[in-house]
Amino acid sequence: MTYAHVVFVNGRILSMNDASEVFGELAVTDGVISRVGGIGSVTELIGPNTQVVDLDGGTLLPGLNDSHLHALSFGLGQPPLTLDVGYPTVTSIAEVKAIIAERVKTLAPGEWVLGTGWDPGFLAECTGADGRLPTAADLDEVAPLNPVYLHDFSYHSAWVNSLALTLACIDASYDVPDGSTMSVDEHGNPSGILTEGARYPVRELLPNWTHEQRLLAVRNAVATLNSMGITSYTEPGIGAGDAGGGMGEGGMQVYSELLEAGELNARVRILHFPVRMSGGYDEFERNLRAVADAERENARFADPRHVRIIGVKIMGDGIPPNMTSWMHDPYVGGGCGGLTVAGDDEAEREDVLRKMIALTHRLGYQAGVHITGDRGIDVVVDAFIEAMREFPRDDPRHYVIHGDFISRETLQLCAAHGIGVNMNATIKWTIADLEVDFVGAERAAYEWPYRTALDAGAIVATGSDAPITFPDWRQGVETMVLRKSKASGRVSGPKQRITVMEALRTYTAAPAWQDFDESWKGTLEEGKVADLCVLGEDILTVDPEHLSKVTVLATYLGGQKVFG
Repeated sequence: MTYAHVVFVNGRILSMNDASEVFGELAVTDGVISRVGGIGSVTELIGPNTQVVDLDGGTLLPGLNDSHLHALSFGLGQPPLTLDVGYPTVTSIAEVKAIIAERVKTLAPGEWVLGTGWDPGFLAECTGADGRLPTAADLDEVAPLNPVYLHDFSYHSAWVNSLALTLACIDASYDVPDGSTMSVDEHGNPSGILTEGARYPVRELLPNWTHEQRLLAVRNAVATLNSMGITSYTEPGIGAGDAGGGMGEGGMQVYSELLEAGELNARVRILHFPVRMSGGYDEFERNLRAVADAERENARFADPRHVRIIGVKIMGDGIPPNMTSWMHDPYVGGGCGGLTVAGDDEAEREDVLRKMIALTHRLGYQAGVHITGDRGIDVVVDAFIEAMREFPRDDPRHYVIHGDFISRETLQLCAAHGIGVNMNATIKWTIADLEVDFVGAERAAYEWPYRTALDAGAIVATGSDAPITFPDWRQGVETMVLRKSKASGRVSGPKQRITVMEALRTYTAAPAWQDFDESWKGTLEEGKVADLCVLGEDILTVDPEHLSKVTVLATYLGGQKVFG
């Protein structure tokens, strides 16, 4: 008799399988689920050295899988490496200035001040009838001799001071890239806010992160994830497209080194990022073919169940708060946004995007395309289908990243063609109130249509997009169930509510499908890896208003406890 190493009893064990089975006991042997069943089913597997975990009425889940999470950026964007200037740390421009003034005291003139998280929806000076955008002049008052670069909460906008603009040679003559914006004053001079590709001249001047800082960032990020029961995530974008942000080849080296040292307590799926926003096809093709050739010659990661490169990240358009998502109907303030790849007009940009998707498919990669506007989504899904038709290959599992305003009809196409959709419940929670000002109440309520997607038969995974939002799946589940906003608590789109079990599947079984790993992870079934999350409460009976407060007691990766 081979006894189990760990057994879990006296709780609710949610399999997350297709039948949504609920069990009473589970056993783990050599890192694999060796038995799962009703009360008494693991009794014979309990030996003298078996650890018996009494769930005491709590819940056992598969390890959570955040299917779109920039772990390296998340770690680098946290103190002490970067200033926290986001809500609730700050609620006004004055408080941001006070934090920067303190940091400047520790720096020599010319050294950069870096921060992240500001959100105009939570800054007092930016709200109300007299609200305004932050300006370079605000930062100049406290940092006249130090360049300042502050990511907003979405990482699609930057707030910079005048010295940063000067160093980047950005003035009234700056040719703003397609699909991007730059705020200007009454004289037409840049006034401090840069969106999308317009940020790059400043970003390219930022100091490079050291290898040690990157290692620390990932270690800290993974420790945070483990504390919330997360055992898998997709790192969506390491490569030449974000080399200026410190991700490039150095990001791959970090994961390789941590894996080799046995210090990576999560399973990671990586998307290549061949070209940055506003990039062109020639650069995309050159960079992607180079990495494809390198991978054919040398497998980068020795344990594909632990770390594996599975796809390519493509930036299609921007985000609704910047009015850079490509929409069929105009924004409240006018305009329909547009694609953010290179091109002289929208037709040429669409052609470039389609060619990027086709090349990704032909080279055997999964394509994950950042696309948020309904018009852009329609183009991307059509391009997926066209590529699969012209170059047939088995089950490529391309997917839409974000898909904010994806229509019912396009969701049905996704279901019919095996195309995934990766949505973001915690972003919905964060920006629900803000969106009304840009897209109107009806579209804001529809944004991230989980109910419509599941009813259409689409496979929907959920990601936090950290550092855009904090990677707490519990808040995501609560948002999917209630559709309440962070700022006001108002309900945004009650028709798009889904159940707790459905929401949990978007963090477990569905991401395993996105990862091509559903045969061995993502559900609690015999023979699958023992990646587990132990909750202190029965999550199916918790008051929906308190889902975000359930307690994570322990996390296991391959049967080994990594938290708790």
